[in-house]
Formats: sequence, structure tokens, C-alpha cells
Amino acid sequence: MKDKEVRADYDDRHITVYQAYSPAIAGPALAAGTFVPPFRPGRMTWVKPSFLWMMYRCGWGTKEGQERVLAVRITRSGFESALRAAVLSHDATAVKPEVRVQWDPERDLHHNPLPHRSLQLGLAGATSARYVEEWVTGLTDVTPLAHEVRALVRAGSLDAATARLPVERPYPLPVDLITHLGASA
Repeated sequence: MKDKEVRADYDDRHITVYQAYSPAIAGPALAAGTFVPPFRPGRMTWVKPSFLWMMYRCGWGTKEGQERVLAVRITRSGFESALRAAVLSHDATAVKPEVRVQWDPERDLHHNPLPHRSLQLGLAGATSARYVEEWVTGLTDVTPLAHEVRALVRAGSLDAATARLPVERPYPLPVDLITHLGASA
């Protein structure tokens, strides 16, 4: 596995990213098929292509304000457009970019850090609005899956837990994005 690699569930036209929200935000979003108020597109929103990194961040959907975990299906063209506009978080101190990328240690089933890194993509302003209005093609509540996998991990059934994870594979970043993002070639 490469040090910095986008691993995701994707097809020819779409990629799945994950976000966790309160029921007050997730419920209306699921009903509308995209994010609607009280979601605020002006605020930086972070999407994660890695299911396990999302589980680490939201505590398997148990942290306050992150009780509902959503699989967000977005267009690959939108995803790559955001990546092209991104500024690496460690380079973003002097400016307030609309799109940020950071590479954080991937996590295992016990949330232990792994030696390779996973991409987190932060969207704000007009880019966040485009995400909501143009790129999102579907939302799925994967909270039950998060709870199921957590229960299997707690029971020591790691093979069963692994079998329930979404299939994620290396995402084929174009060469210009590998360089721009500092990803592993």
C-alpha cells in the first residue's frame, strides 16, 4: 500500500464519501436526497473517502452531533474538480481556501493508526454549494452498518467485521492531481 493514496468505493462516474451529522441535519438531507437546511454550506464541511477513517472520526456514529453516518455518492468530475482547487492544510495558514486537503493516518478496525495515510477533503463557500447542488447524486444512511461493524469488532469477530466493510480500492488520480496533492505515485 502506498503512503498517501486515495482509497474509495467508486465506479466510472461516481465516488462515495462519508460524513456524519446530527439527526437534525441527516434526516432532512436523506429526505431531500441532498443537503438542505439546517446544513450550512458556508461552513467548512469535511468528506472522507475512507469508511474506517469516518468511523474513527465519529466513533462508529456514537459521538454527539455525529450520530448519523451518511454515504454520499458524488460525481467523480466534482470530486476531481475540488481536488484541483485544493490547498494542502499545512499550506493553508496564510489564506482561507475554499478547498482543503489533509492526509491523516488511516485507521484499522480498532481505530489504531496505520502507516499509510487517507485523504480528507474540506469544502467551504461556493465549492460547498456546488457539492450540495451539483455533485451529490445520492445519500444512504449507513448508521446501521456502522453499528453492526462496531458490534462485530467488540465481539472479536474481526473477519466478519472486515467482510461487512465497503470495498475500497485505489482511486485512479490523474497525474496532475498526484503531484498537486502530494499523493504517492
